Amino acid sequence: MSVIEPLPRFACPDWWEKIQAGEVPIADVPVNEKKAAKVLAFFNRLRLPDIPGNPPLSEACGDWFKAILVVFFASEDPETHREIVWELLCLVPKKNSKSTYVAALALTALYMEEAPNRQMLLVGPSQNISERLFSQAQSMIDLDEKLRQIFQVQDHLKTITRRKTKTALDVKTFDTSIVTGEIPVLTIIDELHELGKKAKAAKVMQQIRGGGITKVRGKVLMITTQSDEMPTGVWKSELQKARAIRDGKGGRSPILLPVLYEFPEELQRDEAYWRDQRNWSLVLPNIGLSIDEEALIDDYENNGKANPEAEQIWASQHLNIEIGVGLGGDAWSGAPHWDGAAIPGMTLDELLAQCEVCTIGVDWGGADDLAALAVIGRRTRDKAWLIWGKAWARKTVFEQRPKIADALRGFQEDGDLAVVETPEQQAAEAAEICLKVSLAGKLPEQSGIGLDVAGVALLQDALEELELVYPVVQSVGQGWKLQMAISTVALKLESRRILHADQPIMAWAVGNAKQVLKGSTYLVTKQASGAAKIDPLMAIFDAAMLMFLNPVASQKNLDDFLSNPVLVV
Repeated sequence: MSVIEPLPRFACPDWWEKIQAGEVPIADVPVNEKKAAKVLAFFNRLRLPDIPGNPPLSEACGDWFKAILVVFFASEDPETHREIVWELLCLVPKKNSKSTYVAALALTALYMEEAPNRQMLLVGPSQNISERLFSQAQSMIDLDEKLRQIFQVQDHLKTITRRKTKTALDVKTFDTSIVTGEIPVLTIIDELHELGKKAKAAKVMQQIRGGGITKVRGKVLMITTQSDEMPTGVWKSELQKARAIRDGKGGRSPILLPVLYEFPEELQRDEAYWRDQRNWSLVLPNIGLSIDEEALIDDYENNGKANPEAEQIWASQHLNIEIGVGLGGDAWSGAPHWDGAAIPGMTLDELLAQCEVCTIGVDWGGADDLAALAVIGRRTRDKAWLIWGKAWARKTVFEQRPKIADALRGFQEDGDLAVVETPEQQAAEAAEICLKVSLAGKLPEQSGIGLDVAGVALLQDALEELELVYPVVQSVGQGWKLQMAISTVALKLESRRILHADQPIMAWAVGNAKQVLKGSTYLVTKQASGAAKIDPLMAIFDAAMLMFLNPVASQKNLDDFLSNPVLVV
């Protein structure tokens, strides 16, 4: 008789079947029924402050959220009687009342906590969102005389305190100072995806989680829509972890419970499927409550379909279609294979040590743009291509491109983006990298450094000062002339004949890239990608066009390299 291995904790292999059946896509979690009843009794008495008649949550809240509430606060191992859900990530589309429900959940947590003088945090990614969260919680208290006796509200501090225990709920905007030494017993984070754009967010999350190994453990609940850009930073890592746990690949005993309202990846790629309005309700658990189906369709027809970019943003927010997966058919064909071709942590020095020859591509930018450089090396042992990149930005980019400023700060923190004072500094730093590759004996005698000629005068001057000139420096044709790189790099990624250093800024550029068909030629251009930045990817294409020439490292450079041990990588 065969023995069926038990599933890892919180694995939910039938999550899609549950969604299709109208159930919560969540693993079966044992709960303490007495505690669950107490949690629900308090939560259900809270009233919606911004709906006519102020209906109680017993009537106005979807059962899906009550299921989340119960497992988060009342989970219990039936043998040890210890809590097993210490973290929870809920991914649910926009307009499912998540912020209102989260405010109610926070008040419930504050009421349930019997330990004195503890700290709880309710965190929004921006001041507007955090103020909205506080306003909802405060208004729920104001509607109930009994709650006004239980809680003290300090509007100027954005703090709510349970009078009996002196435990306080602080409503804050996410930044590096939200945790100041004391580990919160509970942290609730709304719109987690926005943290993927913030520098040092991972460090703050680590600090919040520091209480997980103390006797007074800290719990973390994260709730969010999908990002309207390709997932990056802490949002990307948390989403990947949650999916792995859901799919039974997150270890035997994870502490994070995933509740993800999304279509399977193959259906996110199927435009006909997710555009079919009959399928929308599958990922909208609050439809019929906070979501009016007819109004949603009208919004899509009048606003979501305005243009391809508007549709992608609309689908990411209302259907949780991930940018970089379901991209309306115009994603660069290499994007789906990018993550699978990573060599995490590979440095330029390691690339040079492993490769017999390298080419460099450079895509330059103006005062409101990025400049980027990519090195492609042909690995000695198997001829696979290895990619490493670097980008630069002047401070004016942060002022003129505020939407991507937080993402850029994160890339700066990673070390993959340098913020410079002057265009001369930018050119000098890029030229130094080119010199390093040359001194390592890895550049060919000609066509080793490929430039998009637009705006590269300062870079050419910097290269000339280092004696890097024609024929090693060449221009690379753009537009349709990059067709070979656009298609072949994608194919090599799919077969893992191209591998890369797993740099977030490169993944971001790849996710931003849009592929358009002109005649019989596929193009990836800055014009097609709109305001999204793809400069690092364009630098890869420039370097690839030179690697297609099947270069051989310059014998002179090799001789200099081998005769000077100081240069050995």
